[in-house]
Order: sequence, then structure tokens, then C-alpha cells
Amino acid sequence: MLIKVFGSGCCKCSDAGEVVAAAVQEAGVDAQIEKVTDFKAMMALGIMATPAVAIDGKVMCTGRIPSREEVLKWLGR
Repeated sequence: MLIKVFGSGCCKCSDAGEVVAAAVQEAGVDAQIEKVTDFKAMMALGIMATPAVAIDGKVMCTGRIPSREEVLKWLGR
């Protein structure tokens, strides 16, 4: 599973990455987390607001920090 956290590197984007990492660890899933700051990559997925999270190419949320519980649901836990 490839999880991408999109953002410019601001504190909200960092917080989103931390929430995702904590949820992945809690769920015990095999996932690679990648931070993406390339705006062209964001635009290619239609991401207009950050932070954003995509799992295996599917955008799960944009413009906000997801909750831990929300990420766990995305991970099937």
C-alpha cells in the first residue's frame, strides 16, 4: 500500500503526515508513506487544497487533517 501525504511542508501538512503514520502503525498494515511537495503531482490528481492524503492513487481527503479514526477506516481497521 502506498500512502501519499501532499502539502507544501507547513505545520498542518506535517500534522497530517503524523496522523497517517500513527494510524498505519496502530493498524499494523504494510504501507509506505511518502510526502509529496510537487505541485504538478498534486494538480495531476486534482488536489487544489492541502494537506491531502491519497492511498494507492485514490484521493481520500483534501484541505484538512484527517482524524486517526478516519485513516484507520481507510486502512480497513
